[in-house]
Amino acid sequence: YGCIHSLKRNNKNTMTKPNPAMLEDVENQLRDNTPPETKQTLDRLIKEGHSEEEAKHLIATVVATEIFGVLKNKRPYDQARYIAALQRLPKVFDEK
Repeated sequence: YGCIHSLKRNNKNTMTKPNPAMLEDVENQLRDNTPPETKQTLDRLIKEGHSEEEAKHLIATVVATEIFGVLKNKRPYDQARYIAALQRLPKVFDEK
């Protein structure tokens, strides 16, 4: 859950790092190309001007949000919901 808030800007206006387990999940998704929308989102965010690291952090926050929702609300994982959240990036987490 800590990863959900980790991309807010700190006092130096830089992004803080997400939970390493969430980043590992992003790396696994990219390696396995499952779902392919993860790589598509990474490429799109980089093209939009985000660094690769920042793009992966944004994706990791979506991973954390989905996991948190599954655990808190006892709802099943929903790949369509996850993909929709990826497609909204970075808007979902643009807070300054």
